[in-house]
Amino acid sequence: MSSRIDQKDVNNAAWAACDTFRGVVDPAQYKDYILVMLFLKYISDVWDDHYEEYRKQYGDDDARIRRKLERERFILPTVKLTETNDKTGDITVLDAFPATYYSLYERRATANIGELINIVLDHIEEANKSKLDGVFRNIDFNSEANLGKTRDRNRRLQQLLEDFHKPQLNMKPSLVSEDVIGNTYIYLIERFASDSGKKAGEFFTPLQVTDLVARLAQPKPGDRICDPACGSGGLLIQAAKQVDGRNFALFGQESNGSTWALCRMNMFLHSFDSARVEWCDTLNSPLLVENDRLMKFNCVVANPPFSLDKWGAEHADSDQYNRFWRGVPPKSKGDWAFISHMIETALEKEGRVAVVVPHGVLFRGAAEGRIRRKMIEENLLDAVIGLPGNLFPTTNIPVAILVFDRAREKAGSAEPQLRNDVIFIDASRDFVSGKNQNTLSEEQLTAVMATYVARAEVEKYAHVAGFDEIKENDFNLNIPRYVDTFEEEEEIDIDAVQLEIDVLEKELAAVRAKMTLKFKEIER
Repeated sequence: MSSRIDQKDVNNAAWAACDTFRGVVDPAQYKDYILVMLFLKYISDVWDDHYEEYRKQYGDDDARIRRKLERERFILPTVKLTETNDKTGDITVLDAFPATYYSLYERRATANIGELINIVLDHIEEANKSKLDGVFRNIDFNSEANLGKTRDRNRRLQQLLEDFHKPQLNMKPSLVSEDVIGNTYIYLIERFASDSGKKAGEFFTPLQVTDLVARLAQPKPGDRICDPACGSGGLLIQAAKQVDGRNFALFGQESNGSTWALCRMNMFLHSFDSARVEWCDTLNSPLLVENDRLMKFNCVVANPPFSLDKWGAEHADSDQYNRFWRGVPPKSKGDWAFISHMIETALEKEGRVAVVVPHGVLFRGAAEGRIRRKMIEENLLDAVIGLPGNLFPTTNIPVAILVFDRAREKAGSAEPQLRNDVIFIDASRDFVSGKNQNTLSEEQLTAVMATYVARAEVEKYAHVAGFDEIKENDFNLNIPRYVDTFEEEEEIDIDAVQLEIDVLEKELAAVRAKMTLKFKEIER
């Protein structure tokens, strides 16, 4: 009986497969080839494993076994390569094989291997339209522009197929748990982000940040959870992990086609096949709508692009969903446009919003200041949490998390017990220093959550500000206005320091005199 494969072995083998493309293809591009091949290998292994299980029950009744498999999560159809006789119109089948990784591995030395990979992916997508429609449309394994001329391209693709044939990448459920495969996918995305620099912001948010945002959103069983700028889906998965069991629904929107495809595969690898993730521009043409109205969610979480330029301000006044009724953010900074969208898609008097923002969102004036003031006056803002700098591969600036709670709309004469204050937490000095990037420890994440839940005053760390205090600050949310982290410098005794300097100078003079004598002795 084969032994189980552990997380580290799978991670290392998958990362080693990237050597085929390093130095040849940009990391922001070759991630797609690696992740698609990982996905293809995974579904092929799952299909084979389940096929063997059912063959024990049904013997060699292949048709029955396939029907059984096809009623499960996905279908791997048969590929038929044909040739048509121009004169007679007769069709000849040149080759027929299952649309699996293993069929491609057997044909890895063929002259048209790139084309064959594309054909297999097309067949899989066509056979699983409800779950995988469009997922492979942005990937071309026969691309000369990305993978080189035919000879070099074939060599690289053959090597890639061989890399994924290693025992450590046997992803049969009988050998490796589903969590391991999902974790490997996230591990690879994180490594690609580190190599991709600024381009990483399109598809990646650091795990510790997504973890904290998900905890702050506090999803519960039965919730509909949405990320309107979902990237490769890491934040949605972290939010799902906060809920015991599987009683939740995931939704997302992503404007970048290749990143959207990564998200769909990520959902599939984590068995969130029913997640609805739309490829669209959230601010200008959202697709998460029902009955011509925006869908509503219990939890809305996001790390939207910071200060997005040309986000569509020119169309905001005529927005059919009236999302920008509090004001239109400046055309060069879309931060409050995303926040406005998130607030409007959270359930009235119930929904929660947690969003990562640059610090400018807290204090910039003009239109942004007016929107910020209105949301505070509506008693929507619940928390402002400052994080350290250099947490992201794309920027070293410190960021903040804003938490909005629409349950606070109930406050007033009917339910005066509901709070109308805002907790400010300055966690900017708490991080684990890294060579290229800082991270957050579990203890630091726990400290933020404990302080947020307790809404406690903590010297130089947290302050609970009432509405009047925020109003006195002209609705400026800059954290240092509320959390005083100033450290008094220890008084210096000038006279004592001078005496110490005098003593050191005398000792230095004596040492120099001894050295002079030694040099004279050497010269003799």
